[in-house]
Amino acid sequence: MTFFRGAAQQPFVQKPRRLLAGLAVVLASAAALVVGMAPRPAQAAPPAELRLDYAYYSPESLVIKRNGWLEQELAPDHTQVKWVLSLGSNRALEYLNSGAIDIGSTAGLAAVLGKANGNPIRAVYIFSRPEWTALVVRKDSPIKTLADLKGKKIAATKGTDPFLFTLRALHTAGLSRDDVEIVNLQHPDGRVALANAQVDAWAGLDPHMAAAQIDDGARLLYRNVDFNTWGFLNAREDFISTHPDTLVHVLKVYEKARLWIAAHPDETAKIIAEESKLSLPVARLQLSRNDFSQPQPGERQLAALKAAAPLLVQEQLVKPGTDLNAVIDALIDVKAAQPVIAANSGK
Repeated sequence: MTFFRGAAQQPFVQKPRRLLAGLAVVLASAAALVVGMAPRPAQAAPPAELRLDYAYYSPESLVIKRNGWLEQELAPDHTQVKWVLSLGSNRALEYLNSGAIDIGSTAGLAAVLGKANGNPIRAVYIFSRPEWTALVVRKDSPIKTLADLKGKKIAATKGTDPFLFTLRALHTAGLSRDDVEIVNLQHPDGRVALANAQVDAWAGLDPHMAAAQIDDGARLLYRNVDFNTWGFLNAREDFISTHPDTLVHVLKVYEKARLWIAAHPDETAKIIAEESKLSLPVARLQLSRNDFSQPQPGERQLAALKAAAPLLVQEQLVKPGTDLNAVIDALIDVKAAQPVIAANSGK
């Protein structure tokens, strides 16, 4: 009886197990089928409008805007282009931070300052390696050295490369921001203030600085190419993630402009002069102070910005405890431009 009971019950126990196992296989297969049939996240459609800046300190932007190249590039996507004038890095950063533009042109250290203070940007391209700023005095100024600036008024646009250049220059002479009076004026207004003797010195920016030299006879008191940081093309992080294809189109056009400028310096100078409403000799002087040969952001920019970053802490321009090295690492995008530049390398 014991054997019979056990033998009779064994199939009764195993059958439900086999049924459950089979059912699990069916359910798993069905789930896999559903997952396989589920639509993948679609790429975002091209934007109806691309908003980006042009700036007198960015020759590529002026060339692109004048020739309508970006409008042509984006025509198949039916994307309209809205150009916004940036008079300085501070304006470009304000527009980027507020979402008024998607892509903007700034100096490198100014971009670090913006990023450290919460601006959601990444530097995706180098439009120039310029010497676009210096400390400028009138031709008849008694000021001969940086030390002579102690107690004097200096016009500078806060949040821009000339402003940060001024602070770095003062440090080389053992001075700080407290030893001078910095008058916050936008770049062209600083030139006027210097010419009218309303300030003793001005942290110039091309093309206005070149104009002050040629038209006003102004003198460059202090120059330092290494204190001029690269010209960065920055994009908002949400734009990079949502519209990567549109960003590639923009970088392609910037590369086209960079190569065109190298082959057409006279035409470029004419465009700069006409756009900025300055003379052709001024535009030529500005253009001569730009190096367009290094469009790829990378290790060199990371190292240079990290070397300069302590100034932002010393001058209390960022919150205490800010990890500026991490900020710089998050700012520099070494990948976005690589395939675009590589495609042009043989041209």
